[in-house]
Amino acid sequence: MSNTDRSKRLGEGSVPRLLLTFSLPAIVGMMAQALYFVVDRIYVGQALGPDAIAGLTVCFPFMLILMAFGMLVGLGATALVSIRLGEQNKEEAERVLGNAATLLVVTSLVVTALGLMLMHPLLRAFGASDAVLPYASDYLEIIILGSVFQTFSFGLNAVIRGEGNPRIAMLTMLIGVIFNVALARLFIFGFGLGMRGAGLATVASQAVSAVWVTAYFLGRHSLLRLRARNLRLRQKVCLAIMAIGSPPFVMQLAASVVSLVLNNQLGRYGGDQALSVMGILFSVIMMTNMPIYGINQGAQPIIGYNYGAQRFDRVKRTLQTAVLAATAISATGFLVSMLFPAEVVRLFNRKDADPLQMAALLDLGVHAMRISLAMLPIIGFQIVSASYFQAVGKPGQAMFLSLSRQFLLLIPAALILPRFFGLDGVWAAIPAADLGSSLLTGLWLFLELRHLGRRHAETG
Repeated sequence: MSNTDRSKRLGEGSVPRLLLTFSLPAIVGMMAQALYFVVDRIYVGQALGPDAIAGLTVCFPFMLILMAFGMLVGLGATALVSIRLGEQNKEEAERVLGNAATLLVVTSLVVTALGLMLMHPLLRAFGASDAVLPYASDYLEIIILGSVFQTFSFGLNAVIRGEGNPRIAMLTMLIGVIFNVALARLFIFGFGLGMRGAGLATVASQAVSAVWVTAYFLGRHSLLRLRARNLRLRQKVCLAIMAIGSPPFVMQLAASVVSLVLNNQLGRYGGDQALSVMGILFSVIMMTNMPIYGINQGAQPIIGYNYGAQRFDRVKRTLQTAVLAATAISATGFLVSMLFPAEVVRLFNRKDADPLQMAALLDLGVHAMRISLAMLPIIGFQIVSASYFQAVGKPGQAMFLSLSRQFLLLIPAALILPRFFGLDGVWAAIPAADLGSSLLTGLWLFLELRHLGRRHAETG
């Protein structure tokens, strides 16, 4: 499709059909990314029990840190590659690609060295008890040793999207998750490798993805080529990559801090069992939110194009359609978690578990799910509406509204509410932050749309 046809489509095509076309590859990719975490929790819980799930939960902040470095380089390089290609400067775009590849390897090696040296103190800081620490150590050591594959595959896969090939980027994620599902079952249940088996399956699948993206950029089907001469780091290019990639990097680090705070509060007020339940809750939240982030990615180019073209009626229609689709997804997640909470908890646990232990975990899990996910139906609105501001060139507002839910409101709530309500206060911190950020976002969006309405009337 030519640039003219693409522009005409964005400006005149059916909004629901456009949103589906642009969102579907992103939704599949985001769901695949979520399955990396969820599959490990299901298999580990079924094979080893609640303490093993708690072990994965305390590893999660470190996993977010690894992903943050992939975002710093990968998303920064993606934006820069898109800009250079728009300027018809393919040579410079390939230089960005080469520098990004080297940066991804260098940063991951530094993180690997520091992670191995500080692993046990970090796990303690992330909330690991004496019972949970062995499980967490077995898993995280493998993940750290193979972190170069995760960082490299994630970063270069983002650049594949940047050069305009979202289907290949989606395939990268699907290939990785298919290998992870198959290998995790084989290593954990077939070979009896336990937590190390889960870690090995994840690293092996990410290695396959890394080989896939490397082969793509060395082959004939890519627009850009990975060339040896471009691997030498250039200060100007590296600084530009990291400057653009800093906002998502900061957001991801903030998510890691939130996870750290929640883990410590859970350990303090509820012990290892509460950490196990939080691992299950995170899985439900992730499987619900990831498709919404995919809708975001699909809506942004449609909103951005029509905003620039001053087609404000189409901007509103796209936003409304995206909010409705996201709300349908979040409401579905809410209904599943409210109607079948015990079945969700059982999915992550051994069938031969001690009946008393299982009963206690079920009681706590159902109770926590009913509190923590109480505001799930409004999350679709909050996520899409916050990202709207990114699409119309207002990243400051978008970052503030996103951080309001994931950081600015959640951390104070997680620190204050348990002082009055104990463990229930930790569970309640999540819906409290969801409600507060949704009200804030709704007010901000109301003012923005009123301003947009005036501009639409002026342009007639």
